[in-house]
Amino acid sequence: MVTREKDFQYSQSPEPHKERTRQILKTHPEVRNLISRNPRSIIYILSLVVLQIAVAIFLSNQPWWLALVIAWFVGAFANHTLFVLIHECAHNLIFKSRKANMLAGILCDLPMGIPTSISFRSYHLKHHSFQGNYYFDADLSSRWEARLIGNTFIGKAFWLLLFPVFQALRPPRLKEINFMSRWTILNWIVAFGCDFILVYYFGWISLLYLIASLTFSIGLHPLGARWIQEHYLTYPPQETYSYYGPLNILALNVGYHNEHHDFPSVPWNNLPKIKKTAPEFYDNLVFHKSWTKLFFKFLFDPKISLFSRMVRSNKGDVPFTNEAV
Repeated sequence: MVTREKDFQYSQSPEPHKERTRQILKTHPEVRNLISRNPRSIIYILSLVVLQIAVAIFLSNQPWWLALVIAWFVGAFANHTLFVLIHECAHNLIFKSRKANMLAGILCDLPMGIPTSISFRSYHLKHHSFQGNYYFDADLSSRWEARLIGNTFIGKAFWLLLFPVFQALRPPRLKEINFMSRWTILNWIVAFGCDFILVYYFGWISLLYLIASLTFSIGLHPLGARWIQEHYLTYPPQETYSYYGPLNILALNVGYHNEHHDFPSVPWNNLPKIKKTAPEFYDNLVFHKSWTKLFFKFLFDPKISLFSRMVRSNKGDVPFTNEAV
């Protein structure tokens, strides 16, 4: 591993998950039985979509500040869970049909305010295949982004507040990812169409609630620490971390991130069973117990920045050089 000042950390080693998957299957072949789909997830999707739209309508005649307060305490958790379900759809873990999973993902976007599902699907599978590759992994911040934000509280708080915007600015650097398709256009039509109907019949406060719920669910909120938990080098050189805390109940076990990367074809309800079946492979790994604690650690610890990530070349046609990133 090579470390450069004000830069990512670099590794010549393969990402850790494929080898651990091989070892787990060799030692515990019964883990294969956990690979399945969970069609009951559609019930959660429908329930949360109805809940969020109902709350948005209820708030239509309320003051704007109340919409923000409820978005922080209620909407953020609902939309965060919907993001987890979008993630399940991206891995085709709800229905057998790829098309049905894509439609379920678009349904999740109805209370998001902006379309996210199809775009997320486009880059997330590359993240699994090429973890840490600057040109293929959209989960990595761009170098200009990391330099702009720096390691100060103000910079990192600003980054979390506008996290969806910074995510949207990363695609130009990525290779082999087609972000525009008929599915993308359908996603936009459905999501923005829902926004138009909501504003036309109930006013802007309803849409403000949904946008605020989206922003808090992935940004300046303890739930935003999930993005830090997954791959930020809080305890280097380990590059993937799980979260084993109570919010996994509301977040559908999304904290089991090492387990998910090792077995991305296992649905959310079976992820804890992986650790239970093969504890010797996970008990020696560092994990997080509190998203709230990690949230404040990220904001106030100057040793953690957007450069606190492992970068590697795991794609033959991309040179492993400092200039490449």
